[in-house]
Amino acid sequence: QVQLVESGGGLVQPGGSLRLSCAASGFTFSTYAMNWYRQPPGKERELVAVITSAAKSTNYADFVKGRFTISRDNAKNTLYLQMNNLKPEDTAVYYCNTRVSYVTYWGQGTQVTVSS
Repeated sequence: QVQLVESGGGLVQPGGSLRLSCAASGFTFSTYAMNWYRQPPGKERELVAVITSAAKSTNYADFVKGRFTISRDNAKNTLYLQMNNLKPEDTAVYYCNTRVSYVTYWGQGTQVTVSS
């Protein structure tokens, strides 16, 4: 069965950095696009970044462009999100996501809190 397990969240000061990981299993990771979403407290879940299967193309939400980088290691079945220059408004639960055989899968999420 498809499993997505996020890790790497935590408490960081404004201007700091974190790298999130998403370990994938149960499907051929290298053949599927992957996404990062986030859900700020009291708000809707929103798309942060996407990466194609072979990492030839990436796209970012305007609010993270120039600060976040999505990447993947297909040999390790792992998705990453490098987050730099973090702001308090980046506080959210971050989720990785994919769609396999017309079914959407989510991880359990990892909490990122940006606060001084």
